[in-house]
Amino acid sequence: MSKALFTGAATALVTPFKNDTVDVAALDALIERQLEADIQALFPVGTTGEPATLSIDEWELVIRRTVIVSRGRVPVIAGTGGNNTRDVIERAQRAKVLGADAQLCVTPYYNKTTQQGLLAHYQAIVRETELPIILYSVPSRTGMSIAPETCAELAKSEQIIGLKEAGGDVGRALDILALCGGDLPLYCGSDEITVPMLAAGASGVVSVLSNALPEVLVQLTREWAAGNVGSAAALQRRYQPLIRLLFRQVSPIPVKAALAAMGLCENSLRLPLFPLTEEEQAPLIAELRRLEVIR
Repeated sequence: MSKALFTGAATALVTPFKNDTVDVAALDALIERQLEADIQALFPVGTTGEPATLSIDEWELVIRRTVIVSRGRVPVIAGTGGNNTRDVIERAQRAKVLGADAQLCVTPYYNKTTQQGLLAHYQAIVRETELPIILYSVPSRTGMSIAPETCAELAKSEQIIGLKEAGGDVGRALDILALCGGDLPLYCGSDEITVPMLAAGASGVVSVLSNALPEVLVQLTREWAAGNVGSAAALQRRYQPLIRLLFRQVSPIPVKAALAAMGLCENSLRLPLFPLTEEEQAPLIAELRRLEVIR
């Protein structure tokens, strides 16, 4: 039996700010918009949600609002990962109290670790928490990946229910799936290779693009699931220029600029992240207009 909590399209939610506080009204509206598009899962306070600059109270607020607004319609997978195992455990315990259905747990960053240490890190989280765990490998941010052999060992735990793979390497994804089989559902964490990752055997995508265009990712994954490979690939090609622009600078800098242009939230980030300059923003706005997302 598959351990997959969801299949298809999920969104790595931004955290909207206004006057340097969490903009709850904008957050609620963004969540409702996702649900109306029939998105299959929501990932608050992951990398895209700027958790590194949220206070613990703000972190809890974003999870709480996501749980309240979604009302059980889709799974809520809260970001708990960090480079202090004890802190991750405490956040995971708190996320369960707040009503999250699972946790997204990124590999430790900065101090990093060995594969043996990584295995011990996740095993400690399994022992001391109850929330199901989706592993998160994003080496461009953390400086390390979860080795396929480590994935296979971790997949033996029923509590570990998936891997968000954001290394941009389809070959590596195939290596992981070959070792883990159906024991570890794999989710694409790189919008630019959604269709190739689905072809490799991914169960779905955790998308940044879907903050702006959830209906596109829902349609793409449905076309793929229905066997309409050409239609899914056509959607990937159509939106690829926009995807590239959304990752030209550190995410979520560009997607917040796009959401602001669409009137969905303010273009506000927490330092050290900094908004796009007018020159940097111009091609993004032009592409949104070409796609008729904005006028």
